[in-house]
Amino acid sequence: MKAVRFYGKDDVRIEDIEKPSPKTGEVLIKIGGAGVCHSDLHIIHDGIPGADELTPFTLGHENAGWVEELGEGVTEYKKGDAVIVYGPWGCGHCKPCQVSSENYCDYQSVQAYGGGLGLNGGLAEYMIVPSTRLLVPIGDLDPVIAAPLSDAALTPYAAIKRSLTKLTTDATVVVIGIGGLGHMALQILKSVCGSTVIAGDISEDKLDLAKKHGADYVINTTDADAAEQILKITGIKKAAVVLDFVGIGPTIALGKKVIGLDGDLTIAGLGGGAMDASYGQLPFGVRVSTPYWGSRAELIEVIALANQGKLDIAIETYNLDKTKEVYDKLHHGKIIGRAVMIP
Repeated sequence: MKAVRFYGKDDVRIEDIEKPSPKTGEVLIKIGGAGVCHSDLHIIHDGIPGADELTPFTLGHENAGWVEELGEGVTEYKKGDAVIVYGPWGCGHCKPCQVSSENYCDYQSVQAYGGGLGLNGGLAEYMIVPSTRLLVPIGDLDPVIAAPLSDAALTPYAAIKRSLTKLTTDATVVVIGIGGLGHMALQILKSVCGSTVIAGDISEDKLDLAKKHGADYVINTTDADAAEQILKITGIKKAAVVLDFVGIGPTIALGKKVIGLDGDLTIAGLGGGAMDASYGQLPFGVRVSTPYWGSRAELIEVIALANQGKLDIAIETYNLDKTKEVYDKLHHGKIIGRAVMIP
């Protein structure tokens, strides 16, 4: 079968490998769609720190498709069932894993993060999933549409849930970065709260996308007075919540300027920016967090939102042979929404 393989820093190859067979407890998934995430670029350019021995492996951590074959002992599914793959794979036994928060598995530091993140992922025709606990049925959803929901929707959904008590009807939330995650965050916010939503990005195309998906205001963050524009909307109390899906120095600095007392400054982007959180650098009571993905239970909730017709993910579809070209477009900010590869 054809697969997109990572061999080391800046070494990605599209090649033919043997179709896998499921062992006891495993499930073979026929991939319908595999989302391409900016996190893939971090892997490609930086590798997986301290885990060079994991290479080569197949990339792709946003995956959906159909059950193709069941390993011995698997009875929960049958061939042809449409499923989405939960991305972060924990040990399955520690306390966080027992409450479905495998994204915070106690053993994360000593094992591969999941399929496409050290183990074989879904940028291929078929993918092995080690346990049925890592699958969620998607009902009538098209796997091409569903695949990116496993990260592009799950990550902002989990971040938003952390702040739900602050997302009241008299509050303002600022969403910075209207890419794959940010444009989903806007829709989720409109589904779960009545707060005023301000969207910020450097691209006018992405600000247009933000308007389409419910932003009450849009701000070009390259404007010298971007913070002042936001504060004019929020008034003296500033933003109750800032969701930064970029995570570079300028976006973090903007978030610090507009977050209010006792607010939540949530940095979900992996841009590598740093901030000074020492005394006097932030308003009193501000909670700074760097969430990672979401729980399996939250993925079930995301799929429910999608099945209710409340999530409309903007996608661009490509053949698997175009993966390197898509990575280049993603690197240069030329993807609107999410790219999905179709084997």
